[in-house]
Amino acid sequence: MNTFEQEVEICVKLLKEGKVFIYPTDTIWGIGCDATNTKAIDKICKIKNRPAGKGLIILVDSIERLNDYVKNPSPIAADLIKSACNPLSIIYKESKGLAKNLSSDGSVCIRVTTNEFCKEVIRRLGHPITSTSANLSGEPSPANFNDISEQMKDAADYVVSLYHDDIVKPKASTIIRINDDNSFEVVRS
Repeated sequence: MNTFEQEVEICVKLLKEGKVFIYPTDTIWGIGCDATNTKAIDKICKIKNRPAGKGLIILVDSIERLNDYVKNPSPIAADLIKSACNPLSIIYKESKGLAKNLSSDGSVCIRVTTNEFCKEVIRRLGHPITSTSANLSGEPSPANFNDISEQMKDAADYVVSLYHDDIVKPKASTIIRINDDNSFEVVRS
């Protein structure tokens, strides 16, 4: 098995080439790519049998990076992220600097990841990564690595070799939408 450092290097190299990988996140196992690469996003949608234009969550490595990918982020976003007890993904009205096919309406759903592996990959890649569950659309999300179907593993260009034996009680992130008046609504709890 590769070390943490080796896995990060492999993933960054593959993501720069437009590849798709299966990886552990701060919630559930995900399938992802460089969030600025249109072709890689199309590939994920095809692998998952996901309708084009159905938005994907993206991960960034810090709150400060929100300004790089969101036009006029709400002033309450940072406070909500800092005070959240569980992983929180926020839908912002307008994205910038990302692939146009991340959503059909120009919005973007972003989570500031707490997972050290994800943070390091994102930092070295220099771009956010997409994060969607490593399952076919409509199927249950994989709670642990062993729950990921062979079909998904075979369709990805790479599967991270770390944390396969970790047994956790993962939960998908809470998703909220911040409105123009800085109120927010829970989309998924």
